[in-house]
Amino acid sequence: VQLQASGGGLVQAGGSLRLSCIASGRTFSSYAMGWFRQAPGKERDLVSGVTWNGGSTYYADSVKGRFTLSRDNAKNTVYLQMNSLTPEDTAVYYCAAKAGMFTSAQALRRGYDYWGQGTLVTVSS
Repeated sequence: VQLQASGGGLVQAGGSLRLSCIASGRTFSSYAMGWFRQAPGKERDLVSGVTWNGGSTYYADSVKGRFTLSRDNAKNTVYLQMNSLTPEDTAVYYCAAKAGMFTSAQALRRGYDYWGQGTLVTVSS
């Protein structure tokens, strides 16, 4: 699976962005998908994840109520809608894929197999 992330950019605090991640291959629907982010000098952390069928999702506490992850299996694409952005959201955002048709949201938190190249989100104050 190859992943191509896009949609990053510069936005003012309070603004919105939508990230997209397009996956190659015919088996996209059998993968869980996640968005991670890495700020300068910090570790890469999971922001949000969704199971293969969209039945379970995970959101980091820091983005709950502001970010929404969705997937369109017909388009091999996963989206991350980010609203009410703050400077603390500034990071490189990566999409990732995890093989397995599991249903547990807890299983979304680690163990990803494939990674995209990252897209930079910068939120100015």
